[in-house]
Amino acid sequence: MRTDQTRVRVLLAALAALALTLGIAACGGDSDSSSTGSESSEESSSSGSAIQSNPENGKVSLTIGSKNFPEQEILGEIYAQALTAAGYKVKSALNLGSETVALKAVKTGQISGYPEYASTALTSFFGLEPEEVPSDATEAWEKANAEFEKEDLEAFEPTPFASANAVGTTKETAEKYDLKTVSDLEGVSEKLSLYGSPECPQRIDCKLGLEELYGLKFKSFTPVDIALRYTVLEKGQADLSILFTTDPQLSAEKDKFVILEDDKEVFPAGNVIFVTKKAVAEEAGPDYEKTILQVQEGLDLKVVQELDARVELEKETPKQAAKAYLESAGYVE
Repeated sequence: MRTDQTRVRVLLAALAALALTLGIAACGGDSDSSSTGSESSEESSSSGSAIQSNPENGKVSLTIGSKNFPEQEILGEIYAQALTAAGYKVKSALNLGSETVALKAVKTGQISGYPEYASTALTSFFGLEPEEVPSDATEAWEKANAEFEKEDLEAFEPTPFASANAVGTTKETAEKYDLKTVSDLEGVSEKLSLYGSPECPQRIDCKLGLEELYGLKFKSFTPVDIALRYTVLEKGQADLSILFTTDPQLSAEKDKFVILEDDKEVFPAGNVIFVTKKAVAEEAGPDYEKTILQVQEGLDLKVVQELDARVELEKETPKQAAKAYLESAGYVE
């Protein structure tokens, strides 16, 4: 991700400390489906109850898929390992490709199910414009599930965390202008430069939404390659940069970067929904959905940032990170 070896060593040192705290963080859920991580999961006193193995589930074989990037592979492994603990015969088919490929794999029976983002489902599969996607996680899931049901599919309820665009800045800039929410930029944004993807000016979850729905104007906007979204902040080229809520840097370098809360809930809901065939769910029985929803309870934003950091920066495998999460949260021994 970066070529500077010194920065990599700093990141890895930070992640070593994070690895020690993941067990605490993974124990708690976040009841706010559109959370931006403002409430630390360490504050939760509840831990996940252990998954119970049901011998009847051994008659059912499942194949759990994922799309082709680390966060998806981690989620696929979490679901696969959890369902194995519930007694199912489970195989993984991770890194399938795009959402189109993954959905086709569900429809053809190549896989039993996979994690999808509600906003992606609504825009890529069902033709909604980004501004038509609800920001509320439950509403977005209900809308997507209604469409999936027309195709004899179903989507289970969403994760607590949302993987979505966010306005990010350095902690120094946030403290200088007392920025905690996007609305706090009112009266300040005219002094600040914004960097984002080339399509940002046309996206509701980017410059377009910030201007039209928050009423903000910026000193300047500069398109930038997505891989440089943190570099421009570090080098002082940008005051604000469009980040992703689950970026590993937000965990590994939490003393350096912050994201501003989308307090008007403008950005579309990017919570994960598990997509499967109705026939598969019926054959698998009640433990199928129950297990998936159970292990999602601990997946708040802070935990997912840490899991992504373990894989993308610390170079653990998705299987290792998923196992660490399930064990530390108490879902498996």
